[in-house]
Amino acid sequence: MEETAVLEAKATLKYARISARKVKIVADLIRGKNVDEALAIVKFTPKASSEIIEKLLKSAIANAENNHGMSHEKLYVAEIFANQGPTLKRIRPAAKGSAVRIRKRTSHITIVVREAE
Repeated sequence: MEETAVLEAKATLKYARISARKVKIVADLIRGKNVDEALAIVKFTPKASSEIIEKLLKSAIANAENNHGMSHEKLYVAEIFANQGPTLKRIRPAAKGSAVRIRKRTSHITIVVREAE
């Protein structure tokens, strides 16, 4: 038995200042799609994370073409996931001299593109 090496290209963005929960909404839309179709979906999705994901997807495509010599027409989004990053904790003054904690969440976003057979 011969194992065929599956070529894949990856792009990762760490410490993105958006919660992983918001990123996962757009990530679910493009998972498994052709890269051109995925770019079109992300371009016209009115969500905060779509701009970040678009830039990251273009980076993954560029990595595939330049570093691994893959063909743009055959590429598809094999994996996309957003994990929770560290939370920045801030304090806001509240009523009666008390304070309220504000949690500014971050996320780590990863996109993996592969060539379709």
